[in-house]
Amino acid sequence: MSDLQIRAMRGDDIALAVEWAAAEGWNPGLSDAACFAVVDAAGFLIGEIDRTPVATISCVNYDDRFAFLGFYIVRSDLRGRGYGLRIWNAAIAHAGARVIGLDGVVAQQDNYRKSGFALAYANIRYGGIVAAPAQPSDIVALDGIPLALIEADDATVFPASRSTFLRAWIGAPGHIGRALMREGKLAGWGVIRPCRHGHKIGPLVADDRAGAEIIMQALLAAAGGGEVFLDVPSVNPEAIALAESFGLAPTFETARMYTSPIPPLQLDRVFGVTSFELG
Repeated sequence: MSDLQIRAMRGDDIALAVEWAAAEGWNPGLSDAACFAVVDAAGFLIGEIDRTPVATISCVNYDDRFAFLGFYIVRSDLRGRGYGLRIWNAAIAHAGARVIGLDGVVAQQDNYRKSGFALAYANIRYGGIVAAPAQPSDIVALDGIPLALIEADDATVFPASRSTFLRAWIGAPGHIGRALMREGKLAGWGVIRPCRHGHKIGPLVADDRAGAEIIMQALLAAAGGGEVFLDVPSVNPEAIALAESFGLAPTFETARMYTSPIPPLQLDRVFGVTSFELG
């Protein structure tokens, strides 16, 4: 396997990783590549043989304590030759001593455990066709909310500061963000984005199900309804109930795993995961 060369992705390489993810059926967002690249470009790795891509992976370092792994793909005709393990080890090395999280396919859980990951809970993708509801009246545009307020709220549900990512995610072409204010405080917020198929909502964060429902209605109204997907933490029964109330049904499941315990998060406020690739 000395013929495998691993390097940091450049320019269109991240777009290639997104294309491969689409081919695997992961249905990435249309602007995902640009948003992902701003976080930690050195964390996106590609393995090549004779300058031909054969494997990808990302391990994005959010800060000096936390990283998130994704885009672990080996070209289908070259699997089983050890290329995946090589690029996996390179990604883990990039994270250093940081705690690493991932959303892995359920069938690979045992392999991830061998690398030191432990199951935290399952994330379940719900999907379906939804008619565009009426736009709620007490909703504001997310890009009109000070980023500091969003960052502070995000810190209750995500293990690391990710201000650079949030700024890119909220402002990306085609992304629509909505927020709910109660008594001058941010009570919930969310983003919907166009994907290869339909739209995905994520993140969707709220103090309670009622607030999450208002935000989801606003996002669906702004996007015009249609095919929509919501990735729900299985440990939040109110999030599951919300997805089902919109007629969505389970289509896919991942295992959220970490290499070490993370600080306590308010998962009862997470009604939609941001992204299986970056957490």
